[in-house]
Amino acid sequence: MAGRLCVRSMCRVVLQQSAIARYPQHVTPIRSFAVYYTEDHEWVNVTGNKAVIGITDHAQDSLGDVVYVELPDVGTEIEVGEEFCSVESVKAVGEVIAPLDGVVTKVNETLSENPQLINDEPEAGGWIVEVELSDESQLDDLMDKEGYQRFLTE
Repeated sequence: MAGRLCVRSMCRVVLQQSAIARYPQHVTPIRSFAVYYTEDHEWVNVTGNKAVIGITDHAQDSLGDVVYVELPDVGTEIEVGEEFCSVESVKAVGEVIAPLDGVVTKVNETLSENPQLINDEPEAGGWIVEVELSDESQLDDLMDKEGYQRFLTE
């Protein structure tokens, strides 16, 4: 899939305990995760004022085998609708578009050596960044899982 990838709609779901272990230790939930999706095929997993962002299974499937991920630096400010990362595959280069405003607090360094993790675990171990949210009200513009599934069938 060439062009822009981003998550504009998200959904709230409680993840199973087995999936929790795949996220960074500092993202463990007190009760549950709130997960959202965008029309640009990104997911956002929110816990408190932190959000972990990645691309969806649909996006990675459209891209094909991922061979390189250009990660932002910790401390980078991201803004809704702006590219903050790119994912290169054997088919295309996809821009990852910020679904929310925030500051990058952590990047998934594992992707530098193992970009294929985005294909293997796109919505778990293949997460891209963690950000501290600047405006939690922006979550209202994102889709829940059911909304994202409907979006994919339209």
